[in-house]
Formats: sequence, structure tokens, C-alpha cells
Amino acid sequence: MTKEPHRETQCVHGGGLRDAATGGINSPIYTSTAADYLDRDRVPYQRYFNTPNQEAVVRKVCALEGAQDGVLFSSGMAAISTTLLALLRSGDHAVLQDELYGGTHAFVAELFQRLGIAFDFVSLTPAAIERALTPDTKVIFLESPTNPLLHVIDLRQVAQAARARGVTTVIDNTFATPIHQNPVTLGIDVVVHSGTKYLGGHSDLQCGIAVTSTALAAQIRCHACHLGGSLNAATCYLLERSLKTLHLRVERQTANAVRLAEFLAGHPAVARVFYPGLPGAVGHAIAKTQMRGFGAMLAFEVKPEVATADAVQRRLQLIRPAVSLGGVETTICAPAQTSHAKLSRADRERQGITDALLRLSVGIEHYEDLIADLNQALG
Repeated sequence: MTKEPHRETQCVHGGGLRDAATGGINSPIYTSTAADYLDRDRVPYQRYFNTPNQEAVVRKVCALEGAQDGVLFSSGMAAISTTLLALLRSGDHAVLQDELYGGTHAFVAELFQRLGIAFDFVSLTPAAIERALTPDTKVIFLESPTNPLLHVIDLRQVAQAARARGVTTVIDNTFATPIHQNPVTLGIDVVVHSGTKYLGGHSDLQCGIAVTSTALAAQIRCHACHLGGSLNAATCYLLERSLKTLHLRVERQTANAVRLAEFLAGHPAVARVFYPGLPGAVGHAIAKTQMRGFGAMLAFEVKPEVATADAVQRRLQLIRPAVSLGGVETTICAPAQTSHAKLSRADRERQGITDALLRLSVGIEHYEDLIADLNQALG
């Protein structure tokens, strides 16, 4: 082809393996954990993160994200923790958004001090991040949109400030997906995903990935070999298969999310809706400049005088209360009890994560059915 394929085409054709034995159009699954090493420059081994099935997924995600290379992991937290540990050492300093996935926040808060790594959690603005930088700062860690309040930060501005100081930027791009946002093209150095969510997309796989430059990928891979966290061939195959429909799924999920956000914004039982696609949302203007779509995640607060978050969840008939997100089915959770339960109440309240907050992961069902279920549950 004379030009770069569209993302829809990359989802289907990027990174796939040729089956020389049968001519099959799907990637073969290489299950061996032991391989002949004689007369070979490189021996494929799952814990070395270099097997054909692992590399096929990495190539596909790199094509979608505009990255050079990457490392595939057995979970999103494996991707995040290994990447951060590869880029930081004792005596270094890291700047992180205060509003992060609870697992990431807990990992940093509980382990960095023990490892001699200084850190600061700061508010979600480029100015606050820039003020927190010190001569020892080596990494800035971001989320945009954030979990669970869907706040957005100007990635170009953060990347520019970081590059000027030689600081490496890392972003968790799980909520946006490669379909809606490509941080590498905005100047961010490393992009991580919890592939358990949209990349897998069917609530049945656990995986993670980090994609970046060739040099940084080699650095991350070196640490990954020491820490483990590799993904087996069968799961790699299922992930590659799921990625072929990523664009279709995310496109439908996002269209549904826009309709649900608009419905909830007008419902008398709802106090607030958090969704960057709403014109009045904080960060809407920035999102329009760096995202192709606003994603399929949203959050809303129930008015306490009407119902509790628990009562709304229990009245739902179609939408399932569940942990995790990004599947083809619509699910809901209270972040204070799930994704951010490890944070103290004070930390949650500072971030705006109240007991009345519900996070909605919108699926591919017909939006009218989803609206009807929310309407009856809200009363």
C-alpha cells in the first residue's frame, strides 16, 4: 500500500503472523515453553517477552498507537509497575497526577518510599505538574481521561515541559483506547494500557501492554525479564483476535455513551455527570483537540435525597454491577467500593470520589434499552 492504512484496517491486519504450514489467515498459536537453542541468535521464551504470539500483539498495538516497539504483560498493573521501575531508581523523583486508578496510586504510595524513590501527587493541570518538577524528576505519570471522573489534561503542554527538562512521560491510555487518542503523536514517551479492558473487550482476558520507542522498550523489557509478568500464547492469540474488532466495539460503545451521558445530564435524580463529550464538561475543549472521540466511560452522582448508589445498582435489570470495565456489556460500579477502595476516605474526598458516585462502562447494546434500565433504576 502507498499510504498508512486506516485504524480499522490496522485492527484487522496489523501485526498478524503468516501461517506457513497451512496457509491459514489467523496467527498460529506457539505453545512451546522450551525451544532449540543450537545455531540460533535468539531463543523464543515467554519470560523473555519475545515469542511470536507476544510480538504479533505488540506490532498490532504499536501500529494503532504510532509507537516503535513495546512489551506485552499479564496484567495492566504489571505493565504500569514494570515500566515505572524500569525508568526510576533510588534517589529519583516522580510526579504523578493525584487522580489516578486506585491500583496505580496504591502501588506508588506503598512501595516507592521503600525503594528510595521520591514522589509527589499533584492536581490535574500542566502548571501544577511543572511546578512539582525538581532536578531529580525522571518521570511524569498521567491519565487522560482519568479514572473515574473522566478529567482531561493537555498532553501536548505536559510533554513539551517534560522534554525541555529531559523527563520521561508515561500515560495510562486505557480509557481513551488507541482508537480515540494516540499520546505518542502528542509527544508522550510511553503509553500503557490495561488490556484487560478495551483491548480484550469481552471481560474474559487479563493483560497489559506498554508501547514506546525502540530504546525505551528495550529498557522496559530488560526489567520485565527480571520481574516476570509475561503472557502465555493462548491468551496472546485471544487478545490478537479481540483487537481485530476494537474499532467497531469502541465506536459503538462511544456512540452509546454520548446518548447515555446526555440522558443522565437531564435526569432529576442525577446531581452531576462526568463525561468529556458533554459541551459543558471541564476539559471538553482540550479533549476535542487531542481525542478523535470522547470514549465509552462516564460517571455520575446520584442525588442522596433520591436514592443511594447501592440502591440504584440493585434496581438495575440489564446493566450489571461489576468490577473492571471495557467489555461489550454495560457494567456499573461505585469507585469508592471498588477501583479506589484502597485510597483513604480523605484522599477520595479530595479527588471528588464520593459515595454517591457511579462509574458506567458503556457496552454495545442498543442505547434505548440502556436508557430504559437506568431510568427505572433511578426512579
